[in-house]
Amino acid sequence: MTYRPELLKESERYRGRRRAPVPSRRRYAAVLATAAVGAGAVALGTGAAIDDAKPDVAAGEVAAYAQSPELSARADAAERANRADERASTLAASTADGWVLPLHEYELRTSHGDSRPGIDLTGLPEGTPFAAVHAGTVVQAGWNGAFGYSVIVDHGDGVQTVYAHASKVLVKVGKQVEAGTEIGLLGNSGLSRSPHLHLEVHVDGAVQNPLTWFQKHGLDFDLEIESPYGA
Repeated sequence: MTYRPELLKESERYRGRRRAPVPSRRRYAAVLATAAVGAGAVALGTGAAIDDAKPDVAAGEVAAYAQSPELSARADAAERANRADERASTLAASTADGWVLPLHEYELRTSHGDSRPGIDLTGLPEGTPFAAVHAGTVVQAGWNGAFGYSVIVDHGDGVQTVYAHASKVLVKVGKQVEAGTEIGLLGNSGLSRSPHLHLEVHVDGAVQNPLTWFQKHGLDFDLEIESPYGA
């Protein structure tokens, strides 16, 4: 025998429970339309608030920004970093025949007169790295009497460069270096009165006038100009 449930009357289906009232279709459509209009108004109001919230930079604020020592220092540091990146890119593209400055942003001084001409690069803090001006082989690295800690690089054809008064030597004898390879840290060792790099160039054992000799090879220490591809 198949069981057939008894159908209840409509009034008996919700006995013991509250039946939620169902709005008419016309009222439901009106509610949706009102919500859409309200959403558009909110969007417009939000856009206006955002536009109004944009601050206008006054001329006084710009002037204060420019005069802030901290911000100026940050700008200077960023500029130096940009110049360093440009120099690094230049050095990376240089050839074995290139000549580069051992330091940058230095103060130039000549030293020891005509008997032993050299140049002193000063105005930088102790520990500043300095580099080989040209590719070659390190033939001396370490303590060197009055020169203090020094490095001598042989570039071939009788040409050697001397880097003196370092606080630390970064290379060893026999190391092959390229133009721009860091070989030591600027210091005040040996016969020296303040931190600086003393640089000499020798040709066949004879000390040359470094300013004129380097100019012939694309290095101008007066103007701080280098030619990584040679003169």
